[in-house]
Amino acid sequence: MSKLAVITPSYAQDVDLFADLHRSVLEFTSDDTIHHVFVPPGDRGAFARFEGPRCHVWVRSELLPRRYLRMPGTDLYVNYRRPWPPLRGWVMQQTVKIASAGLIDAEAMLIVDSDAVLVRPTGVESFSRDGRLCLYRLENGVTAEMKRHVIWHQVARDLLGLPPSPPPPLPDYVTALTFWDPEVVRAMQRRITQVTGRDWLDAFNSRLHVSEFILYGVFVDEVLKADLPVNTTICHLSYNHEPWDEATATAFADRLPPDAVGMMISAKSHTPMEVRQAAIRRCAQVVESS
Repeated sequence: MSKLAVITPSYAQDVDLFADLHRSVLEFTSDDTIHHVFVPPGDRGAFARFEGPRCHVWVRSELLPRRYLRMPGTDLYVNYRRPWPPLRGWVMQQTVKIASAGLIDAEAMLIVDSDAVLVRPTGVESFSRDGRLCLYRLENGVTAEMKRHVIWHQVARDLLGLPPSPPPPLPDYVTALTFWDPEVVRAMQRRITQVTGRDWLDAFNSRLHVSEFILYGVFVDEVLKADLPVNTTICHLSYNHEPWDEATATAFADRLPPDAVGMMISAKSHTPMEVRQAAIRRCAQVVESS
């Protein structure tokens, strides 16, 4: 068993982003760390060049039971036992993160999106205190105006058999780079099955609005009551949706926190690749000078 596995759902449109991420995984994680990327069936060829001793390219449907059928010409899946709602690509990306805990043999899972990169050496100890894996939890991060997040909290509580969600503000567990404990994920799967009377995967996928990160966080805090140490500085994040120029991107990189091991500039910003890479180079300079 390796100490760490890296998990990234992706697709062909983000293959160049994934290339930068994978290079950083090779550079900043141990030699026994394998990067697992989960892609739609039609996109496997775009990622084939990464396959090797430290990268495993999965077709996302490999994680689904045979009762899930892909709709021709789409990235939608239907459970023929309960064909509505169809499983959309967005939910599928979340599903593979949870399902991978049952397939991949590692002490911890680094869940990281394609538009993030590692910028410092990264291991389980990067997100641990006193031997315990931290939780990403931003206190009061969900306000009443964040309606989708509020719904995600209620759906998580429904799936976990918890009382209705209190009114906002609520903790936010959503991030682009974090660590999960596979044993906790498997316990969460069992809890959902017990509460709903259905396979956890079917119960999770039946929801139109759901968040894997909020589900994991609520499970840790409200079911396990684990009182884990908290770390919200593991990744230097920008969810800006406007394209950045090089000056803006490098200024962002200049603000890299001293304990951050990752940086993310949202793909939704459509920031040009050369600008993103300038920010990555600046992060390297910041790290070297620190």
